[in-house]
Amino acid sequence: MIAIIDAELLHNGNHRFPNLASMKLSGYYKRKGFDTKLIMDYNDIRKNTFEKIFISKVFTETIVPKDVLELPNVEYGGTGFFFDKAPALPNDIEHSKPDYDLYNDFVNARIANGEKKSKLQYYTDYSWGFLTRGCIRQCPFCVLQNTKVVVEHSPVKEFYSPTRKYIGMLDDNFLAFKGWKEKTNELLNYGKPVIFKQGLDIRLMTEEKAELLSKLRYQTRIKWAFDNIADRNIIEKKTELWRKYYKKECLYFVLVAFDREDKWDDNFWKQDIIDAFTRVHILMQHGQFPYIMRFNRFKTAPTYNFYVSFAAWNNQIQFFHKKSFREFLILAKKEKVLLEMETKYPEIVKEFFDLKYLNYNTK
Repeated sequence: MIAIIDAELLHNGNHRFPNLASMKLSGYYKRKGFDTKLIMDYNDIRKNTFEKIFISKVFTETIVPKDVLELPNVEYGGTGFFFDKAPALPNDIEHSKPDYDLYNDFVNARIANGEKKSKLQYYTDYSWGFLTRGCIRQCPFCVLQNTKVVVEHSPVKEFYSPTRKYIGMLDDNFLAFKGWKEKTNELLNYGKPVIFKQGLDIRLMTEEKAELLSKLRYQTRIKWAFDNIADRNIIEKKTELWRKYYKKECLYFVLVAFDREDKWDDNFWKQDIIDAFTRVHILMQHGQFPYIMRFNRFKTAPTYNFYVSFAAWNNQIQFFHKKSFREFLILAKKEKVLLEMETKYPEIVKEFFDLKYLNYNTK
């Protein structure tokens, strides 16, 4: 028996996304004639003997007990353990079809406890994989900071399951791949709704890309990235180009609380708030929705409560669509945050807190 541990699932009870490496490991060993089991309690491997125990971790803050890692039959990997230096899976496992049945018992237990099926759809409705790997940007906050090119990884058929409704891609920078057109046509040939889970790089948009990519059926809002205020001109230009072909609202990941100069002083925190609001305002003007991505240093910010509330406002479209930030704070009974900001940064409150998405022509 092979034990498979999705560390995020055990660390965070609200985690709702399958671990692709775990599914590939399970699929590979099943085809080798082994039974596999998704472990839901670390005591299960302390009390029982398994031929192998594989632990996969995506996020660095996910905790795995030290004694578990020291077990003689444990192998572990993933960016959560090694960040940008995580070793790849062996090639025959990396290109093994995922075992989409791995999470069945977990899903069924959740549904039996009253959880809605829609909250578990990433486990039940998607074929997951990478068409490409790598990125050209080398962003210092990213696990791909040491890569310089985007290369082909797999055809859709490698991870596709005909019983699943949607096709999900985890590509890091799909639009930087020279063979993007062939891969897009490959997706079109399957005819199923798709999702790019990571934020696509709209700075690489061209007329040809916009025309072809707009023909895909997207299962959820497309996600772009707007990580740096310095990119505002090209982001606006490329957004308008994209909207010529695709009229629906999209999501833009907006990175906050990351100091590229590594100073983390008062001047940085103030400017970061201004830059965040400025990007949100730009997206309002273009009829697009932000999604705030907080770098973990936000927890040390002198305006920590602001970042918590700012993300809550932006990342819940039902509030962002109709309420200004000031109105949201009052509605959410967070007047304390409003008072703190009025005391510390009255000019920021005056300029930005009454901006409202619905005040702009989004048609």
